[in-house]
Amino acid sequence: MVRVCHSSSRKSRKININKCWCWPPPPCSCSCSHATEIFLLAARKTTRRRNFSDMAFPTSSSSSNPSPRCYADDKISSRSSSSSFSIIPIFVWFLLVSSSAVHPAYATETAGFRAENQTFRPGEELQKLKYIRARLSKINKPPVKTIQSPDGDVIDCVLLHQQPAFDHPQLKGKKPLDPPERPKGHSHHRMITENFQLWSASGESCPEGTIPIRRTTEQDMLRASSVRKFGRKVARHVRRDTSSNGHEHAVGYVSGDQYYGAKASINVWAPRVSNQYEFSLSQMWVISGSFGDDLNTIEAGWQVSPELYGDSYPRFFTYWTTDAYQTTGCYNLLCSGFVQTNSRIAIGAAISPTSSYNGGQFDISILVWKDPKHGNWWLEFGSGILVGYWPSFLFTHLRDHASMVQFGGEVVNSRSSSSHTSTQMGSGHFAGEGFGKASYFRNLQIVDWDNNLIPLPNLRVLADHPNCYDIQGGINRVWGNYFYYGGPGRNVRCP
Repeated sequence: MVRVCHSSSRKSRKININKCWCWPPPPCSCSCSHATEIFLLAARKTTRRRNFSDMAFPTSSSSSNPSPRCYADDKISSRSSSSSFSIIPIFVWFLLVSSSAVHPAYATETAGFRAENQTFRPGEELQKLKYIRARLSKINKPPVKTIQSPDGDVIDCVLLHQQPAFDHPQLKGKKPLDPPERPKGHSHHRMITENFQLWSASGESCPEGTIPIRRTTEQDMLRASSVRKFGRKVARHVRRDTSSNGHEHAVGYVSGDQYYGAKASINVWAPRVSNQYEFSLSQMWVISGSFGDDLNTIEAGWQVSPELYGDSYPRFFTYWTTDAYQTTGCYNLLCSGFVQTNSRIAIGAAISPTSSYNGGQFDISILVWKDPKHGNWWLEFGSGILVGYWPSFLFTHLRDHASMVQFGGEVVNSRSSSSHTSTQMGSGHFAGEGFGKASYFRNLQIVDWDNNLIPLPNLRVLADHPNCYDIQGGINRVWGNYFYYGGPGRNVRCP
């Protein structure tokens, strides 16, 4: 039996078969295999990716994709060659090409590892694709308007009541709350008007009554080290004692009292991250509970995470958990939790501009505080932009107050058994270099029991690996409590 496989971008091939694999099923009078379905999906996906001239700035493509119909389970021979080969090696090749197209910088480092340590299992891969599509249908809501960002992001303007938070059973059918009273002592300046995220640089904006949400793609989920844990951190991401899980910190902190919020201005850089499975972030942690299974945290800041976002831009992010990062919580709006109320901020979108060595310095101000009336934790970005809130019912210990506040940097060092990672923290320079060279946190404050914003009492600083990343604190009239922090990672003192 001979069938001819037609493709819009390749010559016809004769296929000698006893039993065939077909896609899609209806045109074929033969049984189908999951392996072929996945193979064709990978082929189509790779063709689309290779049409992009620059994967960091994808553009639409009108190129047609191959549409083969039937595949043999034993031999495929072209007109110019009688040699046969298996479908499985082709699929592995397509996976490697796909990975290279999406992450050329990381392909050399990760492709060999994947080929050596992963076994192709058709049934599992099909279930993985089904899970990804089901998850995307929950995360991505129908947009009223779509905006293309110059960094490649797609920003969807989604109606307020249709955002992911309102999938939560306790929020269904409800409306976002009105803004609460801000802490006393908060210097509420005019709203900033300059562009601070790349997606809005062209002047595009979301209509009133909608919020901007960065669209999550299939590629975003395929990059994740665990598809089922996509959008969640791996425990443990709060510094307690010495780091033993690859997470390294340089932080300032206060503890031993009751805290109802915190505020800081964070210097923004674009640190180099050495591979896809590492990240570098600078953030604020509002913490309660023990460092066991019941840890509650609220987090906000900026991060560079190639795994989560697919690039090296610093991005504004949020996070929350109520069980030490095990099953609850997520980044940004990737689950039901944080309720966004603002139409100008896209959580997870790239920040612009960023600081440069011996050049212009830029920072973002972040305030998190507990509304004394309703108990929800609110987030303010910049000079007066109220982003939204974490409902109090999400938490256990944070329903009352925080017992610790941390500020600082964190990186992942995935090279546990070899040389230290060269992933940078902050600016990539040590604290001793000072302003314009080292990254900083300034104007550190906490909110007390009476909703007063006050200077930090007894700020302590600590670095896990001071030869790789360090920290130096201080206080003055202009910056109040502050510290410089960061480092290059691998160097002569940190081999």
